[in-house]
Amino acid sequence: MVSLKINGRMHRLDVEPDMPLLWLLRDELDLTGTKYGCGIAACGACTVHVDGRAARSCQLAVGSLEGAEILTIEGLGAAGLHRIQEAWIAEEVPQCGYCQTGMIMAAAALLAETARPDDAAIDAAIGNLCRCGTYARVRRAIHRAAGGG
Repeated sequence: MVSLKINGRMHRLDVEPDMPLLWLLRDELDLTGTKYGCGIAACGACTVHVDGRAARSCQLAVGSLEGAEILTIEGLGAAGLHRIQEAWIAEEVPQCGYCQTGMIMAAAALLAETARPDDAAIDAAIGNLCRCGTYARVRRAIHRAAGGG
């Protein structure tokens, strides 16, 4: 049994402790906003927040997360759109959209740590891959959400 707090709710689940968090979210809790991309924590499509920090869920064993606060894209906008989601829409960031939930979660974690990040801070924090190449729009959306655009 594993007990996890996800999006503000406690869940007690009968799963193997070495199950990746990504599969628990998608297969056990039907929280499918977090995407599978590469499976090796390189692309960022599976990014969620663990204790307020961006983390790649495909490589996190649920057994190692006991007591952690986990936030997914579903929880980020649960009380209305987060300012980064509003900026994402305003800047028309997505093309195909597959990587976008991971990008949004990484950007929200950045803004929680750095109120007004510069381009270098954005580039350092957003290591997510986007096959459509929307990086310039991602940067504009983060500046907009930070109040600078």
